[in-house]
Amino acid sequence: MTRHAGAGSVGAVTTSETPLVQVLDASGRFAPSASAERYLPLIEKISDAELEQFYRDMVSIRAIDIQATNLQRQGQLALWPPSRGQEAAQVGSGRAARAQDTIFPSYREHAVTRIRGVDPVDIIKLMRGVSHGGWDPTDPKNGNTRLYTLVLGSQVLHATGYAMGLAFDGRSGTGDLDHDEAVIVYYGDGASSQGDVHEAMVFAASYQAPTVFFLQNNHWAISVPVSTQSRVPLVERSAGYGIPSVRVDGNDVLASYAVSRVALDEARSGEGPRAIEAVTYRLGAHTTSDDPTKYRGSDEEESWARRDPIARMRAFLENRGAGGQFFADVEAEAADAAEDLRARSVELGAPSADKIFDHVYSEPHPLIDEQKAWRAAYEASFEGGN
Repeated sequence: MTRHAGAGSVGAVTTSETPLVQVLDASGRFAPSASAERYLPLIEKISDAELEQFYRDMVSIRAIDIQATNLQRQGQLALWPPSRGQEAAQVGSGRAARAQDTIFPSYREHAVTRIRGVDPVDIIKLMRGVSHGGWDPTDPKNGNTRLYTLVLGSQVLHATGYAMGLAFDGRSGTGDLDHDEAVIVYYGDGASSQGDVHEAMVFAASYQAPTVFFLQNNHWAISVPVSTQSRVPLVERSAGYGIPSVRVDGNDVLASYAVSRVALDEARSGEGPRAIEAVTYRLGAHTTSDDPTKYRGSDEEESWARRDPIARMRAFLENRGAGGQFFADVEAEAADAAEDLRARSVELGAPSADKIFDHVYSEPHPLIDEQKAWRAAYEASFEGGN
């Protein structure tokens, strides 16, 4: 085993199986692995209210996710990428980011975006085809959350370039954790094979950019298993670039939170990029256009269902004394959130055709004005003006 120098490094670079950081076992019992020891002081500082919020986040986003899937099946959306099973990885890392951090999602980070303030209906707008992006990433209410990226892996380059800019501008590495900034970028096991991801890691390592690469290994890149993509744990890909890397149980929200908080604070402190492989599982389809029964067996799905992140956290909270009323209240809140999503989604109207021309240029442009006028005249030429 070869360890990166420096007491503050997130993890070790290994030539064999990298240890998995785990705090809660599959039954919800507090059973930290040896590699989790360094994170325990941070976990001990998590308040009861924060623990309950983790659970509330996971239950609500699953209800929203199921509702969105139903909307697509009923013809209200063109597509929906389910996130069921990956709630702990997303909620833990999303809650670990500080307010000043910038989030670069892929296209499945529904929990992260909601935590940062993005209205889930804005994701629906994108998947329904009535918006070019979904939300305004520069609006403070959206918590520095960039737009979903459907071009596999390209957001990792965007995140690294942005993080390099933070370093160049002196907005990280000053020693002030309350103001220094970092970037966290999400991608999947399939995207980890994309050239863009590897190019981003080269630049992040070379320029010591304050980037946290958060890989959600859900075991299937559509129909291609991880075993086909890589002969070693995926965490070793980032480690190969000299980026301190750690492998975490992505179905353990406490471990995901602690590992992400430490990695982000190290990156913002000027220690360079960090990488996390969150080992989780996609319980549903890759998207609503996919049929996972064509390429994986029910035994595998049932095995991972027994490691459900929500059931695990519920058992942990029950063991700590959380009562039935708390869980009933959470279920009711989640149901209300899902119903609100449905009601507002079906009320979405068609966008104005003028949106095609908006934001092509940052300033008014005569060519755009000419094209807009031509379109209006063309449509007016039809009987009834339609």
